[in-house]
Amino acid sequence: MDAFYASVEIRDRPELAGRPVVVGNGQRGVVAAASYAARRFGIHSAMSVGQARRLCPQAVFLPGRLGRYREVSTQLHQVFARYTPLIEPLALDEAFLDVTGSERLWGPAPDIGRHIKVEIADELGLVASVGVAPNKFLAKLASDLYKPDGFLVIGPDEVLAVLEPLPVTRLWGVGPATERELARLGVRRIGQLRALPEPYLKQLFGKTGSHLWRLSRGIDDRAVIPDRSAKSISHETTFREDIADPALLRDWLRELTEQVAARVRSAGQKGRRVTVKLRRADFSTRSHAASLAEPTDVTDRLWAQARGLFDAAWRQDRRPVRLIGIGVGDFNGQGAGQDDLFARTATGEKLDALTDAIAERFGKGAIHRGVKRPGPCGDKNRGH
Repeated sequence: MDAFYASVEIRDRPELAGRPVVVGNGQRGVVAAASYAARRFGIHSAMSVGQARRLCPQAVFLPGRLGRYREVSTQLHQVFARYTPLIEPLALDEAFLDVTGSERLWGPAPDIGRHIKVEIADELGLVASVGVAPNKFLAKLASDLYKPDGFLVIGPDEVLAVLEPLPVTRLWGVGPATERELARLGVRRIGQLRALPEPYLKQLFGKTGSHLWRLSRGIDDRAVIPDRSAKSISHETTFREDIADPALLRDWLRELTEQVAARVRSAGQKGRRVTVKLRRADFSTRSHAASLAEPTDVTDRLWAQARGLFDAAWRQDRRPVRLIGIGVGDFNGQGAGQDDLFARTATGEKLDALTDAIAERFGKGAIHRGVKRPGPCGDKNRGH
């Protein structure tokens, strides 16, 4: 989806059409989304709200409404499900679809992509960019190349020609450090990287070298795996600018945890293992994991574990963060675990059941969690 949060806000408030709209005022100190009108002023996600205000004082700044975005995301997935059950969410606004088995019913994959794009526009009043290709890497690339309102098909015979002129940063795994090392070798385009032997790349970058060699040829064998079949469910976000404020990083992690917890419940799973992933400015990446005593799908329990992992990691390494993510795994099924009968009424499990029921009846935008923040006199228990 194109500028998803901002686009939903503009759709819900038509008077904002054409104006620069920024989502991120109040709920967090960083920009969660910016309309394309706002992006023309240099505003982008993960930028501080203060900097965004300086770049475009006339922009409309709105608090995020995660519950509303979840509601619209559910509607998007209802469109997807008309064409295939093989849907792998990446976030509220993005998903992989495997339509291989649907072509006999709905026609070639490009036709399915066009149908989905049109139905999203007609039924939801939103704009999607669609990429159609033989595998996940190429489909994701195709969906990004002509945003906004993009539609690109990369056929099997076109893969090398499409990749040839693109910068190496279009390959998953090429961060600033790898980009600098490749530039030192005179390699700036994917076609140049493809000319290098795999053993040489492996010598330079280890396993990542083989990974880049395969991607430079458009090779990606990963399957589209729905949440219900996944061994773990995760979500992460990459910031365009590094974030060094732990409070802001916790806000992002809390939002990601809510999304992952909702997906875990939707998939009928309960997970025991929680993993927090942090990538630093130099592209070094570490995952921090721990296991709960019992598997759970309760947002607050997962968040308590995730926050503990983040806080411990931050105490050890306070360098700015480029990417943050959370994963839940070690699934034991919905019936696994022996929860305390009386504790169920005193924990977040009852709250999750209640909020899910309200969302089911009245829409997912009807209720969502607030965030506790210090009051004007430093009252840490005051909720906003």
